[in-house]
Amino acid sequence: MTHPAGGTLYRQIYARVRGSIVDGQLQPGDRLPSARAYAQELGVARGTVDLAYAILAGEGYVETNGRAGTRVAAGVARMIAAAHAPNTPAIPNATYQHGLLPLAPGVPAFDLFPRKVWTQLVRRYARNLGRHELTYPDPQGSPKLREAIAAYLGVSRGVTCTADEIMITGGFQSAVGLVAQAMLPAGGKAWYEDPGYSPIRRALREIGACPVEVPVDDEGMNVAAGIARAPNARCAIVAPAHQFPMGVAMSLARRLQLLDWAARADAWILEDDFDGEFRYQGRPLPALKSLDRSGRVFYTGTFSKTLFPGLRLGYLVVPPSELTRFRDLMRYLDGGRSALEQAVTAEFLSEGHFARHIKKMRGAYRSRRAALADALAARFGRDARIEQGAGGLHLLLRVNGGLGNLADMAWNSGKALGAIPMRVLTDRSEMQDGLLVGFANVPERQAASLAGQLHGVVGASR
Repeated sequence: MTHPAGGTLYRQIYARVRGSIVDGQLQPGDRLPSARAYAQELGVARGTVDLAYAILAGEGYVETNGRAGTRVAAGVARMIAAAHAPNTPAIPNATYQHGLLPLAPGVPAFDLFPRKVWTQLVRRYARNLGRHELTYPDPQGSPKLREAIAAYLGVSRGVTCTADEIMITGGFQSAVGLVAQAMLPAGGKAWYEDPGYSPIRRALREIGACPVEVPVDDEGMNVAAGIARAPNARCAIVAPAHQFPMGVAMSLARRLQLLDWAARADAWILEDDFDGEFRYQGRPLPALKSLDRSGRVFYTGTFSKTLFPGLRLGYLVVPPSELTRFRDLMRYLDGGRSALEQAVTAEFLSEGHFARHIKKMRGAYRSRRAALADALAARFGRDARIEQGAGGLHLLLRVNGGLGNLADMAWNSGKALGAIPMRVLTDRSEMQDGLLVGFANVPERQAASLAGQLHGVVGASR
């Protein structure tokens, strides 16, 4: 490849490589030069090439596979054909590929996933495939997987339940849909955290419910504010172990207050424990459901943060009083999940691989978080402050003077490397200077380079 010309350096490199892919000079599976080698060839900083490659990955043109290097994505031909098809609406591919960007929050480390073990389990299942595995799956979920989850929750999260109380879902959003359809009447009000996970609001509106914003502070969801705004709400959706995006843990007083409100108001609580395993100060906190004595808490977890999001598996622990209704919902509205993924996940848990993986990831994430926090502090200096929280997969970078037009840039071709401005998640004025920065996919050796690139993007937006 020759030295590109015209425009900002990383955009030149991006445009040159993208053009070669679109024109067919680079075919699916072709390996690109390493960032180091290409930077030396062009006489530019390696970080410049890294940024161009990150944008290409964010748009789905290339895939980065550790030692296998960066290659043209297998599905790129289909993507290019769709883009040039007549009367085909443009699809914001960067949104769907956002998790591939290095600073995307809430995404587990792809380079540290035990692919070899997982592949061996898949092969074992495939070799033993019989008639039973080929028929329709149990709509409630694989009994073996539900048993493994029940055992895991009892030991690690303090949640006492049986396999019969567990429903295997397609992840958190699937659980939200199930609970909302079953427990919320048309126009029923539901509390959700502000700031919080924005798809919750959209999901509630889609099914005809009325979402009610409840502010989050240093103690988690402000229950008193929720009661003042909507005392007759039918449901509260809350992440008490590690709130997204603030990173706070709900205080014991607030937890008891929330449980008391639900019992008195005949309301329900959906507890989102999306990454409670990853706590770096002290032991993981027990779940809110472990304090529930009135049977008002639905508890949901996901393997998207602990294993990988492409698995699309999660689980919902249902209060015994509501089991019949939810079994019917799973039977008629869901139909069950893939037998292959459930079987492999069950083996991964029951053979101890999951516990070992979580232990390994806690150490790795603690190290990566510290490295990126130090690199950001060194690069931004007094222009920003870093809030780390007690756990999770992201840092909160508060930039003095605000973020300019970065909100518009965040989802635009990966310019912010996956980091998300808080203004995308909330309208609260005191949080408009915040930027969520994921660290799980930032090896220590890359922290300084990525911190420098993010500093340049933030500076350019102001």
